Amino acid sequence: MLEKGIKDLLEKIKTGSVSPEKAYKRLIKIPFEDLIHTKVDHHRSLRKGLQEVVYGKGKTLEELSEITEALRRQHQDVLITRLNKKIGNALCKRFEKGIFNERAGCFYIKEDNTITGKGLILVVSAGTSDIKVAEEAYVTSTFFGNKTERLYDVGVAGIHRLLNHMEKIKSARVIIAVAGMEGALPSVIAGLVGTPVLAVPTSVGYGASLGGLTALFAMLNACSTVSVFNIDNGFGAAYFATLINRL
Repeated sequence: MLEKGIKDLLEKIKTGSVSPEKAYKRLIKIPFEDLIHTKVDHHRSLRKGLQEVVYGKGKTLEELSEITEALRRQHQDVLITRLNKKIGNALCKRFEKGIFNERAGCFYIKEDNTITGKGLILVVSAGTSDIKVAEEAYVTSTFFGNKTERLYDVGVAGIHRLLNHMEKIKSARVIIAVAGMEGALPSVIAGLVGTPVLAVPTSVGYGASLGGLTALFAMLNACSTVSVFNIDNGFGAAYFATLINRL
């Protein structure tokens, strides 16, 4: 969106509908905009191909509102992760085009619906309790312009549930596998397909799951090669899946 906005601005300067002075005031804020509490990185999409995403936890409603306004002034979409219900709903009231996915804890404004990924990203969860992390991955993947589908509650405790969806699994270009407990699902999937599998351990599980460490260690020691992300980091997996899907 930022690249398109710059091109539109240059065209308006060319036609005379925007003065050089007004254009200068807009362009000077492109590298970053200093809000005192936050330095909004408007230039990131030009450098990296993917715009800045805001980590919401620990930020106030006013700070998040100012960040959202800054991004919108530069014609950028908005994705804020790790929000509670109260702040997510409050942002929706302030921004008419905003959507809050409560399960994912993500607020977003998305007007550019162009599909830029080359294939399907499939988000798979071992259990229903893992869906919170899986939904963060799903929202992020969709936000970044990927065709994305969900396949939930197909963990190894009932392996027939997974095998019943092999056609869909084989159709994916990248798979994000989210699992808590013993964390076996990513290794199983990676043993069935030649697709890149991004493994996300979750903090779901009983005592010796150690807040997700057991699943993390299992994935790091997977017999079938997978790429492993931090505990509960659905966002990071979806970001990396996007990079793969654009190659």
